[in-house]
Amino acid sequence: MKRVLAVLALSMSGPLAAADTYVIDPAHTLPSFEVSHFGFSTTRGGFTRTEGTITLDLKKKTGAIDVRIDAASLQTAVPKLDAHLKNPDFFDVEMYPAITFKSKSLKFDGDRLVAVTGDLDMHGVSKPVTLEVTHFRCGEHPIKKVPHCGADAVATIKRSDWGITTYSPAIGEDVTLKIQVEASRQ
Repeated sequence: MKRVLAVLALSMSGPLAAADTYVIDPAHTLPSFEVSHFGFSTTRGGFTRTEGTITLDLKKKTGAIDVRIDAASLQTAVPKLDAHLKNPDFFDVEMYPAITFKSKSLKFDGDRLVAVTGDLDMHGVSKPVTLEVTHFRCGEHPIKKVPHCGADAVATIKRSDWGITTYSPAIGEDVTLKIQVEASRQ
């Protein structure tokens, strides 16, 4: 009878190794970009409001990423440039208030996440993008004392693929995306 109860209890508890859901920490997540400024220098900017979830099953090497960036949170070191980049010439944040990324696949090399492929929806256009993960670590957060993961990722896209063509090609066509992200398990 004990054996039957044990089997029944295990079958009702669901899978032993399930995916964990992590909520993005907006204070430690910074999607940023770099683009050539008329060939003279590199313009850099970032977005200060990001939210989303990351689901990981490290045993099965699977997961999903769903991120939303508030386009109006764009910042560079120049307030006039921020206003110009937010207008219809570039991001048009009133018409397209969010930039989203939804993963389709995660690629692991052993226990290390090395790439994430998904759809980047920006400026009303959705296109596939593969992010190369240059750093990845999960462990207990030393202050919060909860499971926590972090990563750095990079990709290069062509801005015209998303319909952002103002001053092209004088302002670079290739845009480097850099993403630093941290998330805590919920």
